[in-house]
Amino acid sequence: MFKKTIILQAFVLLLVAAGANAQVKPNSKELKTLIVFFDGLRPDYITPEAMPNLYAFRKQGSYGKQHHSVYPTVTRVNSSAYSTGSYPAKTGLMGNTVYFPEVDQLKGLNTGEAEDLNRISKATNGKLLTTVSLGELLKAAGKRMMVFSSGSTGQALLQNHTVSGGAIVNPSMILPESFKDTVVNSIGPIPKHEKPNTAQHKWVADALIKFGLAANGPAVSAIWFSDPDGTAHADGIGSETAMASIQSVDHEFGRIMEYLKSNNLDQVYNIIISTDHGFVTHVGKQNVTSVLIEKGLKKDRLSDDVVVAEGAIYVKNHDAEVIKKIVATLQEQDFVGPVFTKGTNPGDLKGWVAGTLAFEAIHWNHPTRSADILVDEKWDNSKNKFGYEGTSFSGGVAGHGGFSPYEVHIALMAAGPSFKKTFESELPTSNVDIAPTVLYLQHVPVPRQMDGRVVYELLNEKVPSSAPVTAKTDSIETEVSAPWGTYKLMIHRTILGKYNYIDYAKATRVLKDIK
Repeated sequence: MFKKTIILQAFVLLLVAAGANAQVKPNSKELKTLIVFFDGLRPDYITPEAMPNLYAFRKQGSYGKQHHSVYPTVTRVNSSAYSTGSYPAKTGLMGNTVYFPEVDQLKGLNTGEAEDLNRISKATNGKLLTTVSLGELLKAAGKRMMVFSSGSTGQALLQNHTVSGGAIVNPSMILPESFKDTVVNSIGPIPKHEKPNTAQHKWVADALIKFGLAANGPAVSAIWFSDPDGTAHADGIGSETAMASIQSVDHEFGRIMEYLKSNNLDQVYNIIISTDHGFVTHVGKQNVTSVLIEKGLKKDRLSDDVVVAEGAIYVKNHDAEVIKKIVATLQEQDFVGPVFTKGTNPGDLKGWVAGTLAFEAIHWNHPTRSADILVDEKWDNSKNKFGYEGTSFSGGVAGHGGFSPYEVHIALMAAGPSFKKTFESELPTSNVDIAPTVLYLQHVPVPRQMDGRVVYELLNEKVPSSAPVTAKTDSIETEVSAPWGTYKLMIHRTILGKYNYIDYAKATRVLKDIK
C-alpha cells in the first residue's frame, strides 16, 4: 500500500508538471477554501422567505447566473465532475447507475453506495475514476482536503475518492476508519436519517466546524447537504416537507457563516457554493426497459443481451443492427426525449445512428465506459400544483437526471477575500470549473487535462488577457423520418472560447397525418 501511494503521488506530480498552460494564482496571503453543496437546489428556492441566509450570501458576494450542472444531471456524476474538474468523458463515472460487466454482467451498480464503488475500483485496478482529482492534487502540493456529507456514501467518496491526505465524514462512513472514534466522541452519536434529514445536517455541520474549520484544519473543506433532494424526491417540489428541508439546510449554513464571522475567519475563507442539479416534477408511467422487453429487443429484466443502466443502454457485442432497432423504437416513443450514440469519427457531433447526436457533443464520450446508446425522457414547461415550472416524463414523484433547463441551470455563488462583492456574471460556468478555481486559489497548478476553467470573472483581480470574456450561443440539430413521422433533436450550447456549455437538449416529433 505504501509503495502504491508513493507511485500515485509521483504520477500526480508528473501531471501537474506536465500542465504547460497551468494557471497559478500570483503572490497573495495563504487563504483556505470552503465548498458548500445543497443537493437538488433549484435557483428559485433561494428567496428571503425560504433561504434567508443563502439569499443574503448571494446578494453580498459573486453570483454566476449561467451556471450548469454536468449531464447526466445526477448526483454522483456531478460530485465526481466537481472533484476532478472534468466531464464523464474523462472521469469514467457515467451515471448514478453504471455498468461494469467485470463486476456484474446482468445489471448496473449503484454509485450511491461506496461498497459498489470499491468493487469497481478493485475490478479496474484502482481506476474508479480515470483522471486526477482535486484531493490528489492538493495532497501532492502538501495540502489536505476534508469532506463532510449528510448524503450517500458514494457521493461523499467521489468528492475525494482516494481520501488523499484528508478525511471523509458521513453518517454511514467515516474515513480513515481510525478517525471514527475521534469524530463520534467529539460530535456525539450519529443520528438516524429522517425526512427532512435535519439531525444529520446538524451533525455534519458540527463536524465541519469542529474539524474542517479548526486552526489546524485542512486547506480545503467541503460540506454537502442531502436536502432538499432527498425530501423532494419523496414528496415533490414545493411540498411542505420539501420546503422544511430547504429551511433546515439554510439554518445550518447560517450557523456555519456565523461561526466564521464570530471567529474572524470570514477573511480567511473563500466560500464557493453550488449544487449538483436542479429538479423537475415527474409524470411518467413508462420506462425504457419495459418498452425494450415489450418490443422483443431485450429478453427479460435480468438478461445480458441488452443491459439498461438508467439512461445508458449496453448492447451485447455492440451489435449494430440491434442498436439501430433500439434507437428507432425509442425515437417513436412519446415519453422519450433526446437519444445519443457514438460518433462515427472523433470530433463528430452527430451520432452514427440516424437522428441521434454524438456523445462527444455532450462530453460523454469516454473511450471505454460509454454505452452504445444514451437516452433521456421528454420534458416540458408545465407547472406543478405548487407553481414550480418544469416537468419530465420520468417515473416517480420528482427528480432529475435529464437535459431540461430546469435540471441543467443551477446557481453558483462565491464570497470571501478573493471574490468580488455584490457582483453578477452572465458568463457560462459549470461544476467542472470548481476544481480549477479552487486549485488556483490554493496556488496549485491547474493541469491542462482538466475540462474546467478558472472563473476569473468572479475574482477580485484583473482577468488575464488569455481568458475568454465573450460568450456566444449555437445549436446542433439532427432529424430522421420514419413511417410514423419525423423525430427531431437539438442541443443548445453556450460557447466561451474553447469551453462548450450545454444549456439543454430537446426532442420533438412531427406525426404523419395518416388517413
